[in-house]
Amino acid sequence: MREKILVTGGAGMIGSNLVRRLRSQGIRVQVVDDLSRGRLDNLFVDGDPVIDLDKDFHRLDLTQVGVLDSVLDGVTHLYHLADVVAGIGYVFENQGSLFRSNVLINSNVVDSAKRFSKSLRGFIYVGTACSFPAFKQTRGYGIPLREEDQYPAAPESAYGWSKLMGEYESLLLEKECGLPVAVLSLHNVYGSPCDFDASRSQVLPSLIRKAIRYPAEDFVVWGSGAQGRAFVHVDDVVDALVAARRSGYGHGVIQIGPAVCTSIREIAEMVVAVSGKDIRIEYDTSRPEGDEWRFADYSKAERLLGWSPRIGLGEGISSLYRWIENQINRGRPGGGAYAGSAAW
Repeated sequence: MREKILVTGGAGMIGSNLVRRLRSQGIRVQVVDDLSRGRLDNLFVDGDPVIDLDKDFHRLDLTQVGVLDSVLDGVTHLYHLADVVAGIGYVFENQGSLFRSNVLINSNVVDSAKRFSKSLRGFIYVGTACSFPAFKQTRGYGIPLREEDQYPAAPESAYGWSKLMGEYESLLLEKECGLPVAVLSLHNVYGSPCDFDASRSQVLPSLIRKAIRYPAEDFVVWGSGAQGRAFVHVDDVVDALVAARRSGYGHGVIQIGPAVCTSIREIAEMVVAVSGKDIRIEYDTSRPEGDEWRFADYSKAERLLGWSPRIGLGEGISSLYRWIENQINRGRPGGGAYAGSAAW
């Protein structure tokens, strides 16, 4: 039986890159997206759609019970990337609605997969490093996160809790139905296409936008800049997603992220260097910083998936800078939207 793959959140940053990779391998791919953040533009290459938009794109609201059932006929593998996520400001200002939406989305997708568990050959859930306990994401903790560190659970945000609930329910699907399940916990994913507008963008595209528009827009970093993240390029994430379909099932949570933590101060300085401008960096300590410090022990991914990061941060930032600059020059103030899980 030939593979037929469905990707929820497939018009977003991670999803659209995954769809393009799968299509390049000759696989039929269906996409589900409500386009609240994803964009149909993301599913085009050189002016041509990478999927048959009439047959294989489905605009559905996954917070509604059972809507996914209508498109699961004949699907062999389901990648579940759809969720509500944005920058740290949006996450902390909308915790209740964000938690409810993500819990509904995840539960409805898992419920549909359960009904089709006899025909599905695999379910891949995309989680986030934000689901790890906040007290283990500090400089004081000082060691890379390991998969077994997730419990006892104590995420800092409602977003982290909502994604952890989806992860737990996905693993129950495997236990109850025997459907092979892979769970990837992603660290800070960056790359194109992405949001870079002021209201919902994450840290890297936000700083790049500010640098491009400087001095018309001040180059302000939220928090002290001492907080750090493990940044992983979207192409590396797609490598892991493709590998998970081959060898990620039945192994619980698998982290995808580098074994190095980069401070936001360092990120800001790298963006300024790429810009070539004489930019004054300001720090607004009245703004939230989020989790203080995190990076990954990715040895499980290396052992099971043959995965390790390929794209260096300097190369990735330079590439994203050029993409956002091109978008702004073309009059697109917010760029392509982000869908699919990632840590802020």
